[in-house]
Amino acid sequence: MIDDAAKANLYNYLRHEREAVLAKLDGLSEYDVRRPLTVTGTNLLGLVKHLATWEARYLGEVFDRPFPEPLPRWDVEAERLADMWATEHETRSDIVNRYRRVWDHSDATVEALALDATGRVAWWQDAEVPLFNILVHLLAETSRHAGHADILREALDGAVGTDAEAMAEQPHDPAFWKEHREEIEAAARSAAG
Repeated sequence: MIDDAAKANLYNYLRHEREAVLAKLDGLSEYDVRRPLTVTGTNLLGLVKHLATWEARYLGEVFDRPFPEPLPRWDVEAERLADMWATEHETRSDIVNRYRRVWDHSDATVEALALDATGRVAWWQDAEVPLFNILVHLLAETSRHAGHADILREALDGAVGTDAEAMAEQPHDPAFWKEHREEIEAAARSAAG
């Protein structure tokens, strides 16, 4: 019973984080979801593609249930960063729909296995790892990238929140945020001497 509750709790948090990442694409142009917003090229659609690729691996390959579509290879240098951005030939709907298909595949894996069922993670020096650890890892990874998506979206248009509704109903106007930012900037400059 405790295992069922733990699995449900971890998986519910993962589902929430998945949806939060996709919500960050809502209302943005093709250019804005794709354009590199950091020195390393991090972009919103690339985060979705990356999460789809690695969730498919962790809840697919690891448990000998490979995702039925090709994935960029983790063990081929030329393909290592292919999961972090969308080419001009990949549409937003292609990537989002693929992520949703990964969810369905992952759901089946999680439903079929007990938390102590083990899989082999080739990219962790062939470690044998229980489903519990994989769910914790995926939750951490997805949450981390959801945070990246939060910051990228805020930088694009100031929208904050974990879903489309929250992003549409901003509690503060731009003037509030400008004043708030100036207060923080003044404190930083003062502390720096």
